[in-house]
Amino acid sequence: MNGFCREQRKRIARLRRWLTAAAALAATVVLDGEPAHAFLARPTLFAAIGNATKAPNGWLQLCAANAEECKPTADQAREMTLTPDLLQQLYEINKYVNDRVIWTSDAELYGATERWAYPLDRGDCEDMVLLKRRMLTKAGWPQGALLITIVEERGQGSQVSQGSQVKTRHAVLTVRSDRGEMILDNQTPEILFWYETSYRYLSRQSAADPNVWVSYGAEQAKPAMPVVASPIPVSGPSALDLPPPLGIKP
Repeated sequence: MNGFCREQRKRIARLRRWLTAAAALAATVVLDGEPAHAFLARPTLFAAIGNATKAPNGWLQLCAANAEECKPTADQAREMTLTPDLLQQLYEINKYVNDRVIWTSDAELYGATERWAYPLDRGDCEDMVLLKRRMLTKAGWPQGALLITIVEERGQGSQVSQGSQVKTRHAVLTVRSDRGEMILDNQTPEILFWYETSYRYLSRQSAADPNVWVSYGAEQAKPAMPVVASPIPVSGPSALDLPPPLGIKP
C-alpha cells in the first residue's frame, strides 16, 4: 500500500545502515556467549492501549475477500513464554521474509492505492507482515500474539502531512509474549522491543479478536533504565530450515 510504505531505494539504504550497526554489535554479543539471555533480561513493559478504532481499509478488503483469514482461532488468547529458541525463530522468520520479498508498491503490483495480500517475491510492508504472521502461526504461535500494527515516523516517501511536519506511515508486526511486546519490521533484521524503536504507535489488532482494532494510549511509559538495542544473531552455522512462503518453490 503506497500510503503506508517507503520506497524501496530508501528501505535498502536504511537496511544497510542497520546491518552495519548490527554486525558490529553482534560481534560483541557473540563474544559474551549469551545474546538471547541478555535480550530476555531487558525490562518487561507492555504498551498502553486506548479505545477501539477503525480497522485499516486494507484489512477490511482482505477479510471481505478471504473471510477464513480473519476468524479468531481457538487458541487466540494463549500466552507465549518466550525462550531463546523462540526468539531465534522470530529472528529467522523476520529475516527470511525481509530477504525474500522485494518491496514493491501496490500501485506497481495491482494498480491500486491500497491492497493487502500475501506476497510471493514482491510486496509492501503490510504484505510482509501478513506473511510473517502466517508463518509464525503455522510454527505454533497463537494468533492473539501476532498483531498487525500501524506506526508513524518522520521521513520521506509515502507521507501524511500534519501542519509543517511530514510523517510516514508504516506497518509492522507486534509479537506479544510474557517478556513484553517485540516488533518485526521489514526495515531491519533486528528484533526490538516496542519501546526501542523510533516509531509513534497508532493502532493495532486486539489480542482477543483480529477484527477489533485498538488505538495506542497518548502517553507511553518507558523503561526506568536506558536500554541499548542489540541484534539477535543467527546461532550456529545454519539457520532454521524454512520452507518457501506459502509452499511456493523459488
